[in-house]
Amino acid sequence: MKKTERINLIMRYINNRAHFTIAEIQRQFKVSRATAIRDINEIQEMGFPLTTELGRGGGYYVLQNQYLPAVRFNPEELKAIFISFLASKNSQLPYLQNRRSITEKLIGIANLTQQDELIALGDILLFENTNPANPHIFELDDYAPFELNQLIDVAVRDRHLRVTYEENSGWPQLMDIWLLHIFNTNGQWLVELFDFESEHFMYLPVDKLRHSAISDEELLLSEQEILERKLEEARAANLAVKLDGIAIQRFKRMHPPGIILSFTGMFQSSGSFNIQLDVEDKSLVEYYADWLLFLGKGVQFDRIPEELRSVLEQRLRDLRLP
Repeated sequence: MKKTERINLIMRYINNRAHFTIAEIQRQFKVSRATAIRDINEIQEMGFPLTTELGRGGGYYVLQNQYLPAVRFNPEELKAIFISFLASKNSQLPYLQNRRSITEKLIGIANLTQQDELIALGDILLFENTNPANPHIFELDDYAPFELNQLIDVAVRDRHLRVTYEENSGWPQLMDIWLLHIFNTNGQWLVELFDFESEHFMYLPVDKLRHSAISDEELLLSEQEILERKLEEARAANLAVKLDGIAIQRFKRMHPPGIILSFTGMFQSSGSFNIQLDVEDKSLVEYYADWLLFLGKGVQFDRIPEELRSVLEQRLRDLRLP
């Protein structure tokens, strides 16, 4: 008997009893004492309301009227949740180490027919990040940077943070920031932030953060004031671009770090982005020219600096030469 199936049956067994012992679990399910204890501990971690009593006649008691509300999924909902795990596995997601136990619990609440169907889904469906040589659902080993979980744990409580950033090894920098977003682009996790010292918006790689904590410094600007500054910068950006559906697909394949695409059409059929391009950096201007040409004919400019336009026109002239 599989572990998930056994735990599911044990939960049903104790659900109909006010009291039980480890010895009863051993006899009923033909397992060792150590296995029975491990299974009961896992059931408690799931939130099942149990209490223990030591001594003769002791054991486990089920706390009456304190059951967690039963979560019931129909077959289509269960498949939808399971497929979301399939589609996002090996994607350097935070808390990836917890996903194995979550997936086991999902399988555990399914009946035997549904379990077979879920396992079959893992063999049939292949997604972008699936290893076709071994598409098993439990192959979840592509962990995100260690610093990501710590950053998220702190940021969900407060966006005003004190972080240690180490761009170059041995040269840590303490920064007082307001965190706007954490996002993944081109396989790299970045944090979008406002630095109170320089009063600039920045994108920093998460794997360069060494420590994150809630700041005890005075908040110099409110969240609303920070967001208004960001909006003003977007309006003043010298490069404003609209993309059609084909260009969006190419954008997803490759784009410079820090560009966030806003979708403007249904089903991601159109989108736009605004950035302030440093036209003094000639290599950067040439990089953007090559990248925008890669996006194809579905690119429309609302604003474009002359320096970039000039490089684009030269690239197009070179392409027309025999």
